[in-house]
Amino acid sequence: MVESQGGGPGDGAAEVLDRPLPDGVRRRVVQIVSDGFGGLTVGELPAQLRQYARFAPNRRAKFAGNAMAAALETDPLFRQRIGEKFREAQPELSGALDTGSPPPAADPLDVAAAAYVLRPTGWVKLVTAAGEEAQRADAERADEESRIELERLREELVAAREQTRTETERLRTELESAKKEAESLHRKLRAALSDVKRGEAALRKLQGEMDAVRAEGQTQVSAAEVETRRLKARLSEAEAALEATRRAAREGRSVEDMRVRLLLDTVLDAAQGLRRELALPPVSVRPAETVDAVEPGRMTPKDIAARALSEHDPAILDQLLALPQAHLVVDGYNVTKTGYPQMPLEKQRLRLLGQLSQLAAQTGAEVTCVFDGAELAAPVLLAPPRGVRVLFSKPGVTADELIRQLVRAEPPGRPVIVASTDREVADGVAKAGARPVASAMLLKRLS
Repeated sequence: MVESQGGGPGDGAAEVLDRPLPDGVRRRVVQIVSDGFGGLTVGELPAQLRQYARFAPNRRAKFAGNAMAAALETDPLFRQRIGEKFREAQPELSGALDTGSPPPAADPLDVAAAAYVLRPTGWVKLVTAAGEEAQRADAERADEESRIELERLREELVAAREQTRTETERLRTELESAKKEAESLHRKLRAALSDVKRGEAALRKLQGEMDAVRAEGQTQVSAAEVETRRLKARLSEAEAALEATRRAAREGRSVEDMRVRLLLDTVLDAAQGLRRELALPPVSVRPAETVDAVEPGRMTPKDIAARALSEHDPAILDQLLALPQAHLVVDGYNVTKTGYPQMPLEKQRLRLLGQLSQLAAQTGAEVTCVFDGAELAAPVLLAPPRGVRVLFSKPGVTADELIRQLVRAEPPGRPVIVASTDREVADGVAKAGARPVASAMLLKRLS
């Protein structure tokens, strides 16, 4: 038995460890218990450890370590059985511990763990000494790791300084290059300003020539003055928009080809009408006409349409649609619910689109009808009639916002007419340069 070999209560069993078991020693103790665990029957195991009887040693040490350490401390019989298994596996170390002279070359942690299990005389000193030795080893290892980390940080600092120096040199080179480029741009800017001054002088000269030509033209167009003013107003607006586009191009801004092409078509239509009315020979555009200003007596299409007709006369709509490249945008449900609200939505759409198709064929104007997609339970299967573009607003976007987007998409100078009774829509499109008309006026024109 263990007592007869020097591990009984007559020698070291009465000794008590007055501090927690060092972590390294505890891990070796758990491993000893796990190794000896498999040699015991289920009946020889404490009740709390029997559930781990079938576990592999490594798995047993991982999941039952705390339970085995507690049982070894509180159950002397279990400790005695584990000690017997250890003596069988490590007879030399066990014998050395019994004689009180552990091997000098043995690992202090193994010696302390074996002493903790076998409990020979003086085992507390062995465990304490092993803990202190482990702490010294941990401290030395921590010092070595700190030294290695310090060396690594020093190397990183040297590398960071070198990288910073390289980056500084690169940035200094880029700065010098940027300064040279800025000086080149300043020279180009001064040259451009000189060109602008020469151009202004040429414009002033051409302004005088334009005044002479305009005076001569006034004597030839007295019979068609009203129509001429209307066309000149449209042409002036289109040319102002064209000049804005040219200025944007000179300043480095890009303009969408579609908007420029549409604006040019509007300018050409207005210019051809003016040439036919005046029977003038072809002349180039005068620079003075590119200046954005309001001339005395100049009237807008809205002024001309409202001058001789009532604000609610459908003939105003015909006059607006007769303008070059006119675009009619219709607030669909606003018009249908004003004219025939009792009908189902599907029949409202079909009736309005049929009437708008006839209007497009009569006037030749571009027609877009916008419906609110929020009122749809499912996507609409609809073949748009000839000459009418049909749009439904996306989820989360109202028809009013879609109409404002359509107006903002048009180039400045193109005549855009919006049919809606919604005051917010009318005010918004008017600020964007469109001409709002009431839904009732459009209904009268369609009927």
